[in-house]
Amino acid sequence: MCGIFGLVVQEDDGLGSDFALESLKTLAIISESRGKDSSGFAFSSDKTATISVLRAPLQISALMRLPEFTSQVRTHLEDAWDGSAGTPQKVITVIGHSRLVTNGTQLNDLNNQPVVKEGLVGVHNGIIVNVDALWDVLPPGSRQYDIDTEVLLALFRHYDRSGESTTSSISKALAQVTGTVSTGFFVDDRPELVVATNNGSLYVMQDEERLFCFASEKHTLEQLKARYGSHPRISSLEVRQVRPDTGYVLNLDDLSSTAFSSHGPGAAPRHVRRLAPYAVTTEAVTAKPRDKSLLVDFRDIAADPRAPFQRSLLENNADRVARLRRCTACVLPETFPFISYDSAGVCNYCRAYRPKNQPRPLDDLRRLVEPYRRTDGSYDCIVPFSGGRDSTFTLHMMKAVLGMNPIAFTYDWGMVTDLARRNIARVCGKLKVENIIVAADIVKKRHNIQKNILAWLKRPSLGMIPLFMSGDKYFFHYANQLKKQTGIRLNVWGINPLENTDFKTGFAGVPPAADKKRIYSLSALGQLTFLAFVGKNVLLNPSYFNSSNLDSAGSIISRYLYPQEDYYCFFDYYRWNEKEIEELIFDEYDWERAIDTRSTWRIGDGTASFYNYIYYTVAGFTENDTFRSNQIREGLLTREAALLKVAEENEPRYENMKWYLEIVGVDFERTIGIINSIPKRY
Repeated sequence: MCGIFGLVVQEDDGLGSDFALESLKTLAIISESRGKDSSGFAFSSDKTATISVLRAPLQISALMRLPEFTSQVRTHLEDAWDGSAGTPQKVITVIGHSRLVTNGTQLNDLNNQPVVKEGLVGVHNGIIVNVDALWDVLPPGSRQYDIDTEVLLALFRHYDRSGESTTSSISKALAQVTGTVSTGFFVDDRPELVVATNNGSLYVMQDEERLFCFASEKHTLEQLKARYGSHPRISSLEVRQVRPDTGYVLNLDDLSSTAFSSHGPGAAPRHVRRLAPYAVTTEAVTAKPRDKSLLVDFRDIAADPRAPFQRSLLENNADRVARLRRCTACVLPETFPFISYDSAGVCNYCRAYRPKNQPRPLDDLRRLVEPYRRTDGSYDCIVPFSGGRDSTFTLHMMKAVLGMNPIAFTYDWGMVTDLARRNIARVCGKLKVENIIVAADIVKKRHNIQKNILAWLKRPSLGMIPLFMSGDKYFFHYANQLKKQTGIRLNVWGINPLENTDFKTGFAGVPPAADKKRIYSLSALGQLTFLAFVGKNVLLNPSYFNSSNLDSAGSIISRYLYPQEDYYCFFDYYRWNEKEIEELIFDEYDWERAIDTRSTWRIGDGTASFYNYIYYTVAGFTENDTFRSNQIREGLLTREAALLKVAEENEPRYENMKWYLEIVGVDFERTIGIINSIPKRY
């Protein structure tokens, strides 16, 4: 879930220090799209017999502007082959990391990467979800940090010290991991760089004896190759994927590499050990981080002394809500926008409903994707992957049933919860699927959410709530961008046809449309009506004029105006069935549940619990009511069962709401007080 990269260069035919520096910057800047929360480099120098680590809670472009980076470059790159300054260095060797924070706050330097552990210095992309269980099999007291990368290095060193070879040690470590690992690390007591992956999110480009580089994405190395394509040594190089459960051990003395597979015997001989291990040094960076900790741990929320009081502030007007008039066919209440009932008590939404969960045969989709199928093992489709249950089911079906070779694409805009990230790692690790993640500037995105929430609190309006979620619509933009970068035309989405939430724009005066093609689409008139409503509220509340405006405008363009070519929805060809989906995610992938709800829907979305609390408190219903009503209409659920489910699912989710408000920097008690004071619609 981060960007990792590395570069090993031996001076020859113009591949000197200038090339090394510019290549390093290119790799770093392109990798920044995968994470902007912290960053770091590690330089291995045979000239000084050191491995020097530089890291900071800054995005990598900012780190490279610091004098500490300039000093490291001067020592390890610019002066590397300067014979006048002593014995010339054999090779330039550096690895780097651009981090999307998961385990361990970025404000604790020990949690940033490269990670140093028992003479190993490494970078890691992915999440190890069984980290606690792995520590239990290692000697007590081994764990020092919060970051999960540490246990991978500890496992490698554990097997290494028991006499296993380098390839056997890393293979055995990978075999014990649940989740995703793509890694590159130095070993202090031998001239080796190890690169390996368990899900294929790693690529290499190599010129034997002169150049070796790796990166999280193929596009990164292709961009580097394009920049130096006129160089005869670069133009002929091939960018190769490191297949799942395989890797390379690179000898830093002569740049020869040994490929290995964790499914093989793992008995490759060791390289010659150094006479003395390299010294590992870590340089402190004095620059201030951009923000507070980007992580809020649910355990800290539960342990907060104010938690019982704050939990008591949450309203749950279940008795009053239960007295609302509801449709006699579904469960929509009288407070629902544009609702009306006939003489039998059946609502207009039920009368206008057209069945949506009546898909065409799966064989139709099989025939549609056949022209895109590739037989050479390369990727042939993109599955947008939020980490939710429906996208998980879609990814599984495309890979395991239809036999396609998908890339899972995730857009993290700062509201993808750690639970969702762990489930993404579980699924991609088990399926051996590459996960390409595009990370927004999360600090900026969260500041935008904060500004819109604070503006909303000054003049609350249910129709303006969609502004809280506008930042995630860039998913569509980056999906199209990824298609161009990879050359993959086909994308298959796991959009649930029953998740229609027309009421969100209904509160802005947009009437429902029973004949809409997609659940998220709006007609031209609907878009104009919504924009007019937003414009009016912005004029009435100038606080909405803030730095988030460009981001919100871009989200509208991304959602409604971007072309959708070679685009299919899986559930247009497969009947959506909640029981089948839940059985798969739990039985096959050991999916993790949320701690504050039994529902499996929306649990990876950090915003849902907050906006649903507003809707329920003010209007007496949430998107759970619309979802369960659609299930009733499709014959998937009885009305009695739906009433029980919405009563349970609409209960306030304190932990998730507290996480959300804490992470965006909005005061919980004041915010809940304002929401509770809004006049009820019942």
